Amino acid sequence: MNLRNVAIIAHVDHGKTTLVDQLFRQSGTFRDNQRVEERAMDSNDLEKERGITILAKPTSVDWSPDGTEENSIRINIVDTPGHADFGGEVERILSMVDGVILLVDSSEGAMPQTKFVTGKALKLGLRPIVVVNKIDRADSRVQEVLDEVFDLFVTLEATDEQLDFPVLYASGRNGYASTDPDAREGTLTPLFEKIVEHVPPPKVDPDAEFKFLVTLLDRDNFLGRILTGRVESGTVRLNQPIHALDNDGKIIETGRASKILSFRGLDRVPVDEAKAGDIISLAGLAVATVSNTIADTSVSVPLQAQPIDPPTLSMRFAVNDSPMAGREGTKVTSRMIRDRLFREAESNVAIKITESEDKDSFEVAGRGELQLGVLIETMRREGFELGISRPRVLFQEGENGREEPYETVVIDVDEEFSGTVVDKMNQRKAEMTDMRPSGGGKTRITFSAPSRGLIGYHGEFLSDTRGTGIMNRLFEKYGPYKGKIEGRKNGVLISNGAGEAQGYALGPLEERGILFVGHGEALYEGMIIGENAKTEDLEVNPMKAKQLTNFRASGGKDDAIRLTPPKKMTLEQAIAYIDDDEMVEVTPKNIRLRKRFLDPNERKRASRAKSAA
Repeated sequence: MNLRNVAIIAHVDHGKTTLVDQLFRQSGTFRDNQRVEERAMDSNDLEKERGITILAKPTSVDWSPDGTEENSIRINIVDTPGHADFGGEVERILSMVDGVILLVDSSEGAMPQTKFVTGKALKLGLRPIVVVNKIDRADSRVQEVLDEVFDLFVTLEATDEQLDFPVLYASGRNGYASTDPDAREGTLTPLFEKIVEHVPPPKVDPDAEFKFLVTLLDRDNFLGRILTGRVESGTVRLNQPIHALDNDGKIIETGRASKILSFRGLDRVPVDEAKAGDIISLAGLAVATVSNTIADTSVSVPLQAQPIDPPTLSMRFAVNDSPMAGREGTKVTSRMIRDRLFREAESNVAIKITESEDKDSFEVAGRGELQLGVLIETMRREGFELGISRPRVLFQEGENGREEPYETVVIDVDEEFSGTVVDKMNQRKAEMTDMRPSGGGKTRITFSAPSRGLIGYHGEFLSDTRGTGIMNRLFEKYGPYKGKIEGRKNGVLISNGAGEAQGYALGPLEERGILFVGHGEALYEGMIIGENAKTEDLEVNPMKAKQLTNFRASGGKDDAIRLTPPKKMTLEQAIAYIDDDEMVEVTPKNIRLRKRFLDPNERKRASRAKSAA
């Protein structure tokens, strides 16, 4: 069969999406004169802004070794997310492919996320092709990186066959790959040849009944639910009767294959039939979801679905109840929020939604701050207003009582900052498991840390390392509860009324701490307007205006007040900053910090109740 299914695995920013762009160009999927955005696979707005891949996306290229159409081989390529928070996508994707391209940076080498996804791929028996990318970097260390990859495979208990992996040296940006590490020009033909030679055709039964495992789900305004996966056996034809089975073999729904879509480059193209081995999208069912089996109506035994690691972190998404609610967003009711969250949980199996008893808030559990931050930012852009609580980790009962999630944290930092990082991680109850020089005056430090201690640390880490440190996190295990971890040391400045912030009042408040608001901004009672230099919270009046009189002040005191620009936080920074009794108010136009209870008397009552408990 002239078909190959392959996934590209890499750490964030190691260049996989750029490499896929070049595969498109050199296979003729894009015309030479066609204008295509850089990193065409990152089509989601947030992906483009952050420079990361969030959604797994299948695509395909047709490549012929001799340039003739009759010898053309279709290569289905899946570009997978590189960040651990989106690992739920990666696990499902790997069940659709027969081989993986492991892309590693020639300088950074094998990183934690590489370990996470590669471990999943090796367990499934997939044989990797290792591509050392960015070999034209001035600080490349090709041989050391290859040794690291080999050690990683050994640690992950790879078989002898998997350890005998082919290696290519490439520059995705410049569009060449070679078996020679010193090559600095050429094409990607060696990579195409290696995929065809090393990745086996799909092991499927074309003559059996039609079976298909749903690995991705999205929506289309015209077609409804679109289910994507690989045809495991048989052939599906347009309007064929089909049904969906859950993991226990129970029939969920029956329908027809109203649309069959095959991947051609970046497009999904309607086709009349799809055969075993191909990756396709299917429309026509209204209830079936990820990990369900879609099959011919004669089939009663479902396909085995991959188990998925549990969520480790949760946040409360509530209806925005601030005095400014409804002024900046169009979607503000609990029903709208509920529908949107449950729609997200349908397609993203790494997210779990629980509705509160009062129906006004929802507990949203996921893999990490970034994953939930992306969901909040997406909803914000869709016009939602939300109140978001501080993230909290999800505990579970284990052999030794209460257990909490731990993460492996790998930090690359300039040697001069390593002492500060070790000290801060110790305060967060992390244990150092490894420390070694990584070349170029940098040190690589590995920790085993409770997830609870890492909430909100990333911003502080960047400040401590002057923006030069790189921190990578990966779910490790559930382990013993580590006891109390110190939170934020500073209190906050709280507005004691509603109105507009006045420069005359803000000037003296700058001496109290760091301000988050500027002159003219709308405020309300209970809103956090800055960080106090001391440990306690302080209620202040930022709206006091100067009294106008006929008398001029002596000594030139009528001069304009010069305020320091306020500190503006991103969504992730705000979520990481707040304490347990605080919330982030998120609207399409603003991100505000506030106390959960806006009334000072309610805050005192809640504080006394907490102390008594």
